[in-house]
Amino acid sequence: MVAAVRSGKSPQRSVARSFHVTLRTVQRWLVRSGNSNLGRIDWSSRPRTPHRMPRHTSPETETAVLTCRRQLKEESPLGFYGADAIHEALPSDDRINSVPSVRTIGRILARNGVLDGRRRSRRATPSPGWYLADVARGRAELESFDIVDGLVIEGHGEVEVLTGRALWGCETLAWANPKLNAKSLVARLLDYWRIHGLPDYVQFDNDTRFTGPHQFPDVVGRVTRVCLSLGVTPVYVPPRETGFQAAIESFNNVWQQKVWNRYHHSDLVSLRNRSDRFIDAYVGRLGRRGERAPQRRPFPAGWQMNLQADLAGRIIYLRRTDDSGAVRLLGHRFQIDPDWRTVWCDASSALRKVKSSATGCGGASPTSNRYLE
Repeated sequence: MVAAVRSGKSPQRSVARSFHVTLRTVQRWLVRSGNSNLGRIDWSSRPRTPHRMPRHTSPETETAVLTCRRQLKEESPLGFYGADAIHEALPSDDRINSVPSVRTIGRILARNGVLDGRRRSRRATPSPGWYLADVARGRAELESFDIVDGLVIEGHGEVEVLTGRALWGCETLAWANPKLNAKSLVARLLDYWRIHGLPDYVQFDNDTRFTGPHQFPDVVGRVTRVCLSLGVTPVYVPPRETGFQAAIESFNNVWQQKVWNRYHHSDLVSLRNRSDRFIDAYVGRLGRRGERAPQRRPFPAGWQMNLQADLAGRIIYLRRTDDSGAVRLLGHRFQIDPDWRTVWCDASSALRKVKSSATGCGGASPTSNRYLE
């Protein structure tokens, strides 16, 4: 390119087109060649970065720091060889002109991988609903419900709020009531599902209003029986853990900030009205999530609640093993394995017997399979 331009037969633009480069490239090489003879020009590539950064620690200083650390670790009577100890010992070293700061010494040690401490490894967050394969793949809907308590309306007493949140869709619930029990929860859930349809899974914590009484073995509550009769699989998360309920707990926090703490509620009616307005706006804000969500089943026509009917279906309990590797389920103790931490318990109910098989999360094989009678 430079020779073609110097010959004077072609202008710079024609040379750029013939060599399939930009005009700026031709001009850059012309400036680099100057008036020198083409045979004496060094055409090798030159990186733009300088050979040595102006504020970079010299190799001699780094070597002195590493040598001082090794000597302090092996020979010092005190046995201290951290950045502070190295900073105090370096002034006696004649190989460096100026002693680096403590922070610089720490960066030198980290850069060379000689620190004794190790940073905590943070693993990637698991996908939502990872403990249910079809939910994690987005093929099934998981709906979580929880109860917000401890709220008091001045002059009207305590109020509890049933909240619900679909994992993939935009279905959302926040219903306030003076006192929630299993009967009122079932009534509200049925009204909610008649409007929005049935999910594949419904998730609760271990509140007795959801699970039923804990003092008797092999007992399931009203809410569980209604879910099974509708073909919805109830899922109960490990006790005293919030990680599995993160989605609904996050929504609880949002509802309290935007509804409960934002206004002064004179009575239950005003609280419900403001909550309904917030739910409508919140669902609208979720936008197109409902279009990509799994299809919900319509509420069966002619369904009648029968709490005395034989149980049929699945109940999933997520449990943590204790120090001996055992889990407690439906009033019974199952010995699993001390090496297992999370246990996925699938209870299939039929003919008033609960068949329980405890398996480790991640597709491990069953280690306990027995009838609870």
